[in-house]
Amino acid sequence: MRNIIIQLLTRAQGIYYFASHRSLWSPLLHKLAPTLTLGVGVTTFMFLFTYVPQAAMMFFTSGPLAAVSAALLVLSESSTLTMILSKTLLIEDSLIDTFDGTLVERGHSELVAKERQVKGGGAGDVIARLGKLAGKPFAKFTPTAIVRYLMYLPLNFIPVLGTVAFVVLQAQRNGPQAHSRYFQLKGMSGPQKERHVEEKKAAYTR
Repeated sequence: MRNIIIQLLTRAQGIYYFASHRSLWSPLLHKLAPTLTLGVGVTTFMFLFTYVPQAAMMFFTSGPLAAVSAALLVLSESSTLTMILSKTLLIEDSLIDTFDGTLVERGHSELVAKERQVKGGGAGDVIARLGKLAGKPFAKFTPTAIVRYLMYLPLNFIPVLGTVAFVVLQAQRNGPQAHSRYFQLKGMSGPQKERHVEEKKAAYTR
């Protein structure tokens, strides 16, 4: 319980920090409308064309709970599709800029300078100080990831608990991906990253 409270407070602190530093808003604000439109479009499409068939299939294993399990599954599928499409087409550079801009704002320009140009300057728009990227950290959605996703899908035929297990398994993979830029800037090797993720496994999953 104590760890969960700490995680919630940390997340709230991050949201507050972002909200109170307008200089960090610009990368994501420019992509907000198209990303929200994409998310709504994907979710609407998935509910219109996949909810009923999946609910019907789950009815044989979940009974009356099929409606809830299918809804959770469709939301999870929509979230995954939106994440893949938005990162690939819309927001990858914006996420990197926001992450790096936060580090520069916090006085870690030298760390960011390992992977991109950082212009000199004092207070002001930290995003404007960010120069050309040396490399992008986010991994693309690979065929292996698709196969793994499809392998986990049958879990949803187990009433409620199966859908929860499906979401948790996805979280274990997607959680560490959110820190790809951190691993890159710290220059972590594969084994170092794996040890770090294993030590923080519960937090990344949450």
